[in-house]
Amino acid sequence: MSRSLTTEQPRRLAIPRSRRLVIDLLRLNRQVPTTPHDRLIDLSVVAAARERATERISWSVLFIKAFSIVAAKYPPLRQSYMSWPWPHLYQHPDSTATIVTHREVDGEPWLFWSQFPHSDKQSLVRMQMHLEHCQTEPVQLMFKKQWWLSALPTWMRRIVWWWTLNTSGVMRVKRCGTFFLTTIGSRGAEISHPPGFLTSGLTFGPFDDRGRSRVTLAYDHRLLDGRMVADILADLEQTLNGAIADELAEMCTATAKQRLAA
Repeated sequence: MSRSLTTEQPRRLAIPRSRRLVIDLLRLNRQVPTTPHDRLIDLSVVAAARERATERISWSVLFIKAFSIVAAKYPPLRQSYMSWPWPHLYQHPDSTATIVTHREVDGEPWLFWSQFPHSDKQSLVRMQMHLEHCQTEPVQLMFKKQWWLSALPTWMRRIVWWWTLNTSGVMRVKRCGTFFLTTIGSRGAEISHPPGFLTSGLTFGPFDDRGRSRVTLAYDHRLLDGRMVADILADLEQTLNGAIADELAEMCTATAKQRLAA
């Protein structure tokens, strides 16, 4: 048999700009002792309400609002471990969610971080509109600071990251959020331990034929323990099938009233 020949030669490549922030994230992730716990959650009730809703709301938006509602009852989910000028905790009054957002820029895959301040108080419709803007609008406008940061050399990016994460809890939350969500469930796969540097990172996998999904919470073990995380995941299930399903149902009721009034 003849061997297939290639004309490509070994070569050294510069790190693409599209991978620099991911490399930064993984470096920061190594500094945070996170542990993942998961729970098989029955989402059949909220799934049915989502199908009936007049507006199509993504599962990511449903999850971040539900988790933000839960975080209002569990202060450690709104806390951050701060190491400077001495080790202490910063607690934010409410949640700011961050959704990992995949974009294509000039043929290159990028990961950006879409932020949702006060994510327990915003309506699902408004959050969905913001997510769609983050998925479609020019990245240089939607993710201006991240785009700027990716252009800096490594040593400068490390200074910016250190300053952002250590000098002010308010600035840390404003730029990075209190928790993040990442998922590839729509592609039929799960993330067993979502990498991140925040106190908590949430992910969920594909749904089975009974409307269940495996939901994983990776958490900073310096602030939370497994017993509380188990309660948080149980509370998350109740919130999705309760308050979130109710809001989806209210969307249908509001639309029906508008039609009657017309």
